[in-house]
Amino acid sequence: MSSPDGTAPPDRPNGAAADPATDETPAAAETPAGTEEPRIEDLVHETSDPAPRFEGLAEEHAEHEAAEHRAAETMTEAGVESTTGTAARPADTDKKVELGPVGHLGDRLFAGLARGSGGLVVAIVAFVGIFLLALAIPSLADNNSSFLFSRIWEPGGDDPRFGIAAMFYTTVISSIIAMLIAVPIAIGVALFVTYYSPKRLAQPVAYAVDLLAAVPSIIYGLWGILFFAPILRPVIDGLASALGWLPLFEKPPGDNVGVVFTASVVLAVMILPVVTAISREIFQQTPIEHREGALALGATKWEMIRMAVLPYGRSGVVSASMLGLGRALGETVAVLIILSVPNGNDPWNSSIFAGGETFASKIANNAAEFDSPEKTGAYIAAGLVLFVVTFLVNSAARIIVARSGPGGKRPRRNRRAGSSTATEGATS
Repeated sequence: MSSPDGTAPPDRPNGAAADPATDETPAAAETPAGTEEPRIEDLVHETSDPAPRFEGLAEEHAEHEAAEHRAAETMTEAGVESTTGTAARPADTDKKVELGPVGHLGDRLFAGLARGSGGLVVAIVAFVGIFLLALAIPSLADNNSSFLFSRIWEPGGDDPRFGIAAMFYTTVISSIIAMLIAVPIAIGVALFVTYYSPKRLAQPVAYAVDLLAAVPSIIYGLWGILFFAPILRPVIDGLASALGWLPLFEKPPGDNVGVVFTASVVLAVMILPVVTAISREIFQQTPIEHREGALALGATKWEMIRMAVLPYGRSGVVSASMLGLGRALGETVAVLIILSVPNGNDPWNSSIFAGGETFASKIANNAAEFDSPEKTGAYIAAGLVLFVVTFLVNSAARIIVARSGPGGKRPRRNRRAGSSTATEGATS
């Protein structure tokens, strides 16, 4: 529709004529004079454009999927598969990197050495046990007394009689006393170095304790009998006067310094660095989340140690204690120097304030008597018992560690809490 002067209306700057099919004019609009009244069909009739075409969009979508597919592919050593799980395109196979075969000789060699080392240790232990048993059987067959319950030790002659009851008692009681003294002190030193001591003092104390393991056994023996035994004499007198009514603390007549109690204290000093070092390392590995969580809940440092550190390090402390017990059971030179050998005619005394002999000290002290197969077999039989005791102690330690470690024991169910929870659920 044109203007009265024949020009384009103002809304068309290019001067194009209006298209009555596309332009809409309100019905109430005024028309200039001399113009034709538009028809209603021209006003309402609109020509529609043809339907849109999507051929180009489909091609763009296909190209987009192909680009995502190529970007998601990862180059492995074989350079074959795609992470999307689809097969690689034939056109992409020429671009992939083909690597040479990877050799597994080093892996096989390392695995073989590891298996061989483990098998070698088991074979050595089995060989030692078989060797001791083979040499001890003939002497045990000729023994005329109870090997396990007799305290007589006369392996030579035509009537050999020998038993390990006295040696077994001295070995076990001295090791137990040493453990009772060493383990609490070792745990206290480990906690002091780890959580209480200043950093400047922690390292020197740790080094000083670790250096105790480097002292030779003969030095411990000489120090124990010449220096430490006189210091312990008042302690022995006090324990004997207070607990002398017990056979374990009864003091025999005489002024003997080489007693089981002195040897036990020296053994405690000898096993102290082993238990302390392992316990210290275990306590340091306590997760910081456990410690900080306990402190955040309002626990004191001792409560944090009791609830977080000690439960976490229980298995490590048990392992360290069992290693120290093995050292105490097999210690030879220091015990040999400290313990006084009782006279064969004297009656046996079960007091820790009397002398005695352990398995190791008995064998070392009578090595000169290995002049006949019968005598040698008797001492080897005693060594076999010590071997079995040590093996059983280590086995028990493994069982205790497995049960006290994480996941080894199921937590106890709180029945009261469970019943209250069930009651709340029923009421809700």
